[in-house]
Amino acid sequence: MRIAHTQLFCAAIVLGFLLSVSETRGAMLRVATYNLENYLDAPVPGRTSKSPEAKAQVQESILHVRPDVAALEELGGKSALLELQGSLRGQGLDLPHWQLVSAADTNIHVGVLSKFPIQASHPHTNESFLLNGRRFHLSRGFAEIDFVLESGYRFSVIAAHLKSKRSAAAADEAEMRLQEAKLLRDVIDARLTAEPQLHLVVLGDFNDTKDSDPVKAIVGRGKTKLVDTRPAEWDPSSGKARPALGKSGRSITWTHYYNGEDSYRRIDYILISRSMARDWVPEQSYVLAGSNWGRASDHRPVVAAFQTPD
Repeated sequence: MRIAHTQLFCAAIVLGFLLSVSETRGAMLRVATYNLENYLDAPVPGRTSKSPEAKAQVQESILHVRPDVAALEELGGKSALLELQGSLRGQGLDLPHWQLVSAADTNIHVGVLSKFPIQASHPHTNESFLLNGRRFHLSRGFAEIDFVLESGYRFSVIAAHLKSKRSAAAADEAEMRLQEAKLLRDVIDARLTAEPQLHLVVLGDFNDTKDSDPVKAIVGRGKTKLVDTRPAEWDPSSGKARPALGKSGRSITWTHYYNGEDSYRRIDYILISRSMARDWVPEQSYVLAGSNWGRASDHRPVVAAFQTPD
């Protein structure tokens, strides 16, 4: 009898522990970034619009990922964003809330689609820097958005698309990208200095590799240093587990193919604050793999998942 009581007591402890764990585990939150490569309404100088087939492939990639919040680069404008939003809704993915940031580059823009209402928005469209005695403004601007889930969980997203590696007549493209990265870092520092425990996601197309000065500037140092999620490629529909990065780091993490050099590089990032890193789920974070990625864009979607507590 004493053994039975002991077993019952142990079972109650285990059950209580499992219930307490389940109570602290909320919904899975998926945040993604994806450069759509000229998702335009009509051709513009230097850029051709996508074919209907290519747009359909972009939509298929997003539907595969099913993000709750998606930062999108190289959008043609409001009508292009709303057309994409409507197409996704028609196929079962409703992201009713949106933000479009328009800056100096009038041809392509940064957009955000979200499942959740936007609590506050602080777009950065007019920031500037001096280079060789000349003032330049941000090409695509930064989208800075705050969200509050029904559970009360709060998080913020800063989405960016930095200067490309295309040469520019006005100044050196690498210097321009570095200055834009420093402006982005100023926005990050302002938020994390004001709210050290902020759940923050910084993501987008930074157009450079992790060892570059622009990316190092964005990641930062010290107490406000961001965590690089560095997902590996994975196809969730394959039925296979996401491959572990391992200590060697020899995993397939590229996000962009550059035809001019026949090179594959990781230039799209999801960086997170230390507070956000506590909720990060690495095994559900990935670069979308698949045979048809190139029909959609020269980039691949990047996804990071988070387990939000109730």
